[in-house]
Amino acid sequence: MLVIELEELDKKRIRVLLEDGESFVLYRGEVKNYSIREGEDLPPAQYGEIRSEVLTKRAKKRAMHLLEKMDRTEAQLRAKLKQGFYPEDIVDEAIAYVKSCRYLDDARYAENYVQGQKGRKSQRRIYMDLLGKGIPKSLITQALEEGYQAGQEQELILKWVQKKGYSSSKADLKEKQKMYQSLLRKGFHSDDILHVLDYLT
Repeated sequence: MLVIELEELDKKRIRVLLEDGESFVLYRGEVKNYSIREGEDLPPAQYGEIRSEVLTKRAKKRAMHLLEKMDRTEAQLRAKLKQGFYPEDIVDEAIAYVKSCRYLDDARYAENYVQGQKGRKSQRRIYMDLLGKGIPKSLITQALEEGYQAGQEQELILKWVQKKGYSSSKADLKEKQKMYQSLLRKGFHSDDILHVLDYLT
């Protein structure tokens, strides 16, 4: 495999670019130890050793470290590892490893997120948040169904309008429309908003 470029990322790390478009990052000392030079071939046996003994182990360790700092979704962890220029198949292997250790679990992440946010955000807002974090739709739906009971959305709306000092008996049409639009932007369903504004305030 021909090495077409050695790109210095910083004082310690060098990105090795190969002729097939793949690349990986090594420390400067590792590049020297493996005698990797621009314009020269990287022997298959040596490349295999770098992948298995250096990159794969490092990717797994990096994944563990990232999850120790904070809980992440699979999509978030995958993006972080790709920033380190790990080859795609090595990223897959690192992801599989932390999953097998149960350090990475999108279903658990979704459940915890719902429990932590349901008293402050609407179901729709939580759904969009989790979707943006790369959680599969099926897991989001499951977490919301298990995390919410009937009427909880209306309770949250009521809590919000009371905090704002809204009263249907005192509010005119303009104030009601303003409150309605505000709650709609927060992701609450129209039927729940109208029920609270008309009957519970």
